[in-house]
Amino acid sequence: MGPQIFSHFYLESLTADAKKAGRLRKHDNIHDSYNESCQRLMNAISVGSYIAPHRHHLDPKNECLIAVRGVFAAIIFNNTGEINCIEYFGTEKFENLSVGLELRSQSWHTVLALEEGSIIFEVKEGPFQPAESKEYAPWAPGEDSVEAKAYYAHLMLECRREFEKKNA
Repeated sequence: MGPQIFSHFYLESLTADAKKAGRLRKHDNIHDSYNESCQRLMNAISVGSYIAPHRHHLDPKNECLIAVRGVFAAIIFNNTGEINCIEYFGTEKFENLSVGLELRSQSWHTVLALEEGSIIFEVKEGPFQPAESKEYAPWAPGEDSVEAKAYYAHLMLECRREFEKKNA
């Protein structure tokens, strides 16, 4: 079997699928099985996609996120839902922009795409346990809730404010 190629066509196709998806994101598993010791996937996230704050504490495995394309904000929260920090990462040319980060399993977090066409490469230790993979924050609205859109708008506003402060 030959190598899996992540071509320009592949990235464009994944972002097009994300724009059409109800959750405005689309992932593509690169690993063959949830039983593999290293879980790898590409995740296209559109602007407007709300990923409810969560952590990976029940199945304690860190999560490494590397930007393939675009710009993202990783928001880290404390246990009561206050924002501890916002880390911007991506492939675009901004001063001091990281290309990625590793999130500890006990960290409450979410990731927002800050521009269209953004894609993350995610790596996490396996095997993958779907029932224990995410613990959603009790203080944040669920993805399908009525409050989700307003909470997402609040998070985007906080990201923009913090970005402007850092780059003023």
